[in-house]
Formats: sequence, C-alpha cells, structure tokens
Amino acid sequence: MTSIPQENPGEPNPLRALTLDRLRCRTSMKWRTYPEDVLPVWVAEMDVPLAPAVVRAVTAAMELGDTGYPAGTAYAEALAAFAAKRWGWDGLDVARTAFVPDVMLGVVEMLKLVTGPGDPVVVNSPVYPPFYRFVTHMDRKVVEAPLGSDGRIDLDVLEAAFRGLGGGRAGYLLCSPHNPTGTVHTADELTAVAALAERYGVRVVADEIHAPLTAPGVEFVPYLSVPGAERGLSLMSASKAWNLAGLKAALALAGPGAAADLARLPEEVSHGPSHVGVIAHTAALTDGTAWLDALLAGLDENRRLLAGLLDRHLPGIRYRPAEATYLAWLDCRALGLGDDPAEVFLERGRVAVNSGLRFGTGGAGHVRFNLATSPEVITEAVRRMAAAVACDATARLTSGP
Repeated sequence: MTSIPQENPGEPNPLRALTLDRLRCRTSMKWRTYPEDVLPVWVAEMDVPLAPAVVRAVTAAMELGDTGYPAGTAYAEALAAFAAKRWGWDGLDVARTAFVPDVMLGVVEMLKLVTGPGDPVVVNSPVYPPFYRFVTHMDRKVVEAPLGSDGRIDLDVLEAAFRGLGGGRAGYLLCSPHNPTGTVHTADELTAVAALAERYGVRVVADEIHAPLTAPGVEFVPYLSVPGAERGLSLMSASKAWNLAGLKAALALAGPGAAADLARLPEEVSHGPSHVGVIAHTAALTDGTAWLDALLAGLDENRRLLAGLLDRHLPGIRYRPAEATYLAWLDCRALGLGDDPAEVFLERGRVAVNSGLRFGTGGAGHVRFNLATSPEVITEAVRRMAAAVACDATARLTSGP
C-alpha cells in the first residue's frame, strides 16, 4: 500500500487565516467553555476557515432547501475514492457501509452488534476519554491494555488482556491513528492485532477518524486492509480532518466477514446523521483535498514550532512529535506539577489543555495540546505555560514547610 504525495502545494495555510479576535466570535465548545482570558488549546476543534468546497456545497444546499433526511451512497463512494487515492486501498466496498450519526455513536452501535451487556471491551490506554464513558454507559466493561513506553501497541500486553477475557464475547476498540499520542499503527502491527483477535475470538472495532491527518511521509493503514481483519468493523468520517464536528455524519465499514453483522444495524440509526453533514463531508472528500494538504503542511510546521518552543522555554516537558492527528501529548512529570498539570496551566497560566488523567492509565502527569491553531497562539500558549510553571515553583518556595 503506497501513500499518495500531497497535492497543490500553493494552497494557503488555513491555520494562519484567522485572528484570535475573530476566533473569539465563535460560539462552539472550544471558545465558550472558559472565560475570555483563557487561551483554549484543548478540545479537538481547529482554528481554521472551512474548505471552500465545503462552503460551496452547504451554501448550495441551503439555497435549494435541501435539508431533509440523508440518502444514497455518495458519501461512501467519496470515501472509497479518497481511500484508493490517498492510502492505495481499493477494498472499501460501498455495499458494506452504513450511515451512523458520528464516529463515537457509530462505535456504540458496532459494539452492540458484536457484544452484549456486561461483556468486556479492550482499549489501549492512555486513550480518548469517551472510549471509557461511552463503553461503560452502554453497560460494557472496559479492560485496559496499556501502550508500551514507546507509545505503540504492546502486543504481549494486548495478548495477555485478550487471554484474560475468559473466552466469551468481547470487543477491542482500536484507536487508529491513536489519540492522544498520534501513533500510526503499521501494517505489521495491525496484522498481528488481527491474528490475536481471531485467536481469542475478540471482535475489533476501529475508530479511524484521524486517518487523513498523517504527517508528511507517514503512511496510514486502514485496519480492514490487513490480512486477518475480515471480521473487523471500522468507523470513518471527514469531521476531524475538515473541522466538521458540528455537521454530524460518519460511516461504518465492515470487512467481508462482518457484512452480516452490519446488516443487523437498526434502520433508525441511519436517521441520525445530518443530511447537510453528509453533503459537507462528501464535498470535503471529493473536492477538499488541496485544502487538506495545505492543512497538513501547516500542522507539520506547528509540530516543529512546538518542539522548538518547549526546548527553549519548558525543557522539562518531553514531547515526541506525532505521526498523525493535530494533537500533542506532553509528558510534564519532570516539572513537579503533580498528576494534573493541566490544572496548574489553567489556574496560573490561563491556558486550557486537556488533563491527561481522563485518558486512563498512563495519563497522569500529561496534558494534550491542540496544535490546530496559528503559530502565534501556540507561541503564546507556551509562554503562558512556562510562566505558570515559574509561578507554581515560586509559590511552593514561599509557602515553605
């Protein structure tokens, strides 16, 4: 499988398009959760204008009054074409896809198809916090198989977790690329995962929402493309890569051996996505690739910027630039800020990052930092974080024993 080079390098960097004043006019979660003096670099929203292709498609739908219920296979066909071109994968069968409202609700529906109440679901911690909340809310039990110290899947740990499940129905919720570390699993790793899942009778459900957001030279491998993954299920969406979280739509994909499972998906689930969302996502995948490539180049610049800023101002933070996503996983344990450095950065620096504690085992002492913003915002955020560390150190010295 060969990744495709990026297109149209002359497209402007969307991460440099909006000022902070303009961003503060937004009314979404990122910009309304905290007071105005807090700089938000937390939740997975990007500080970008929409791709022009998406704006045109949604505007045309509004002018036509095309705001009914979703129908047809245009979204799946667009995703199949995108997968073939970007990842060299021609195995996405439109007949084995289904609309779901979004990726996490799709995860819930896929797990309902292959597990029952009380059954275990394995996750690789530290991992996206909704994996815990959504799984437990649907009366399944979360079993952790922590990542290795290198941030990759530890196959021995994963096998031990599978072996300990007892042989009944069980699921494995795979995050690929991984959130928060940005790890991109290799074909060999995913093939080994598929073999273990088959050996122990575990059904794999892959959250692949960050798939389009790989760093230059890094190859994303769809889980359903590897040998042995025929009984797997996957969730994909354009929402993360094109900043469309507010335009709900996603697709569930089934391997050949899971087609019968997907066919049992209740018909009413397909009513959940927004028809306008489907239009937007289809336009993004079809005509928004030049915009995406400009974004990817900008994110790569931001990864290098953050690494340099941390090296100069917060050398105690360990940071490995991610292979994918627009998230940075920062190891702050050497700073002496305790298990929740995000609290210190917020209270003493007025910068909001995600607390690593919510990501499960391995998250203590870490924070997740959203890189999908302007270089100026990243620079100011690091300046504030460094000031918070200095302020905290001063406070501890003056309080004394």
